[in-house]
Amino acid sequence: MKAQMVAVAAFVAAFAADAAMPKVLVMVDEKALGSVSTSEIETMAVRKLAEKGVETVDQSMVQANLERIQKALRGAGDSRASAVMGREFGADVMLIGEAVAKPNAAKIGDSNLHSYIASVSFRAVRVDNSVNIASSSESARVVAMDDITGSSKVLRAAGEKALDAVIPALVARWNSSSAESAQAQEKTAIEITVGGMDQIWKLKETRVRLKSMKKAVESVAQKSYAQGVAMFRVESLIPAEELAEELVLNPPEGLKIQVVEIKPTVLSLRVVETPEE
Repeated sequence: MKAQMVAVAAFVAAFAADAAMPKVLVMVDEKALGSVSTSEIETMAVRKLAEKGVETVDQSMVQANLERIQKALRGAGDSRASAVMGREFGADVMLIGEAVAKPNAAKIGDSNLHSYIASVSFRAVRVDNSVNIASSSESARVVAMDDITGSSKVLRAAGEKALDAVIPALVARWNSSSAESAQAQEKTAIEITVGGMDQIWKLKETRVRLKSMKKAVESVAQKSYAQGVAMFRVESLIPAEELAEELVLNPPEGLKIQVVEIKPTVLSLRVVETPEE
């Protein structure tokens, strides 16, 4: 039991340390010359977020799953799909962008110069509730001798303006929401996913335990149960990390609780059967 308390305390401490700033998954559909894929804006976004002290998901992980992510975003529809993908990568916010740079056909005067235009837009989506918390849309025009230089310069120019607008708004909205949550003494809706439910009695004991937590939980609704995974929605009177600690220290009859993930409105848990003595 002491080891369990230490483990939960460490998990909660880590949760509290990360709560000040969100972890962001950057996803930019970026085209130079109208069709050539690039990553200039994506790289700029990661750098500017880091300058604000905001951690981002490893972009190599994103690139490795790029085709699947893009398909999911297109198929499931905007904010809800964004939330699902963000949660899979452990992100709190999805920063989704679109960037396109194109050249104007005509030369400027008698010179070899061409003008290039770009438009860049961003929206930030919270993973826990699928709410858009910030957005920006900017354009730019530059003059250059060749397509490669021109498209690169104009993308950076438009991207700089769009990111300088959306990132402060994202951080401010996140901090505001965190402050409001910290001050609020009202109940919080928490989605609890519990794995390891390979037998029906484990489901029953877990449901009974949740309903017995009268000082911590106002209501409990079982949303689903399939393939050994149960989902509950509870109206909690205490923060998610405290609810997890209470469940670990006082688990359902015959079971132990393992904590997989803690977020302000999401708990991922796993039950393990207690060995017979």
